[in-house]
Amino acid sequence: MIETQFTPDAAGAIPGPDWLVRRRVAAAEQVAAAPMPSVEEEVWRYTPIGQLDLGRYQLAADPGERSTAEVPDHCAVADTSNGRLCGVELAPELADLGVEIRPLGDGDADLAASVDVDLFALMNAAFAVEPLLIRVPPGASVEGPIIVRHWLDADGVAVFPRLIVDAGADSSVEVLELYGSADVAAFVSPVIEIRAAAAARVGYLAVQDLGPKMWHIGSQVSHIGSQAHLRASTAALGGAYARTRLDTHLSGRGATGDLISLYFGDGEQTLDFRTFQDHAAPDTTSSLLFKGAVDDASRSVYTGLIRVRPDARGTNAYQTNRNIKLSEGAWAESVPNLEIENNEVHCSHASAVGPIDGEQLFYLESRGVPTETAERLIVTGFFDEVLDQFPVAGAVPVVRERLLSKIEGLSHHHVGNGSGS
Repeated sequence: MIETQFTPDAAGAIPGPDWLVRRRVAAAEQVAAAPMPSVEEEVWRYTPIGQLDLGRYQLAADPGERSTAEVPDHCAVADTSNGRLCGVELAPELADLGVEIRPLGDGDADLAASVDVDLFALMNAAFAVEPLLIRVPPGASVEGPIIVRHWLDADGVAVFPRLIVDAGADSSVEVLELYGSADVAAFVSPVIEIRAAAAARVGYLAVQDLGPKMWHIGSQVSHIGSQAHLRASTAALGGAYARTRLDTHLSGRGATGDLISLYFGDGEQTLDFRTFQDHAAPDTTSSLLFKGAVDDASRSVYTGLIRVRPDARGTNAYQTNRNIKLSEGAWAESVPNLEIENNEVHCSHASAVGPIDGEQLFYLESRGVPTETAERLIVTGFFDEVLDQFPVAGAVPVVRERLLSKIEGLSHHHVGNGSGS
């Protein structure tokens, strides 16, 4: 049982529609009765979850400053600060299309599905102050990304952002979420729900570049309808411990889900991904490509499961995780899995952990490229395959620049000498 200030009374005191208040209190009651996760549970293996003391954090009382993060060309921006919505800018042509960007209101009870994948998703349901809805009506095509910027600048706070992307049938939209913080010690636990109705086309990119004392434990839950296509990506670069769980449900015949992400750990960071590709309908396709690098004493964890249910004949599902270990003190864990309950499928998974490729390094060195430059070129090129597939092309230069800043700080005396874990 968790004994903290995250109580049903605290949940009930957060303003909102009656249905949302009731749902918050019910979720908080589950939180109060739940145990903390443990590394004894498979889904929490390899993590520092035992070091998390929720009693150190308080619900954020006030909004802070808005984010000043640069954004690419866009058609709308929503800003949150310390978990509270502080502004929405929506192009008039989007409003004319019927696109909505707003907090959940009185008539939205059917939009807030239960996402109870773990304790922290339940905490989000209980303590999300202003769940944000992006709704795209059927048939609407949104030109340019919709951007949501999250900023935290208060020490010792716990923040629970929640975003719902509701894409109507035969619609198209791209959404970019940016997570940043000042140099503060805080806890952020976001939940993102993505619903792609029949024949919808949704692109989603999250760029997590939190400060070095931040804990981040988030969930992304997607439901992809018949003939719909979701491309969902993450760039995980910041945080002390940063974890994202991705549950991708291919629930309509002919649904497609592409998951493409990158991560780069340095210092003593731990970057953690748990993915579930859930094929529940016939003729569905999912592909996953996650690439990561770990330097200094950082760690990365990837565990993934492709699940093919009995009715999901004709499934095509692929899962690839590749990691470069850049120092002797770095560590990477990669565990792909398959669970198949139908014989008429094509499924594969692959993973690798190792140092910089010696042949590539020798090739560049033999042509006069200095070793340190060659190492940086190889690591930069390693991520290009992922960057080229990001759904929000305008965000790629910003992510690439941040990656390069990390690559510039490589542990040169260890690069290329590590061994796989």
